[in-house]
Amino acid sequence: MVALETATTGVTCNAICPGWVLTPLVQKQIDARAARDDLDNDAARRSLVGEKQPSMDFVTTEQLGAMAVFLCSPAGDQIRGVAYNMDGGWAAQ
Repeated sequence: MVALETATTGVTCNAICPGWVLTPLVQKQIDARAARDDLDNDAARRSLVGEKQPSMDFVTTEQLGAMAVFLCSPAGDQIRGVAYNMDGGWAAQ
């Protein structure tokens, strides 16, 4: 709705929908899985992220920032009302 209400202005309205991002909270989940399942950190990390992201990798804060910069650049001037999934293929399943 906001995208339509501001369509004739310089304001755009979009959403960035990240999947798993390696945050301190997620790292705690990895650590707990490693301890519970007797896995090394890399195996626990792959196990956790692999449950949701087919890319088998976390979304980085740099990637999220780059998408935000793109949407705020002149290249994003005509992009309105879009939800961008940055989830390594999660939504495509």
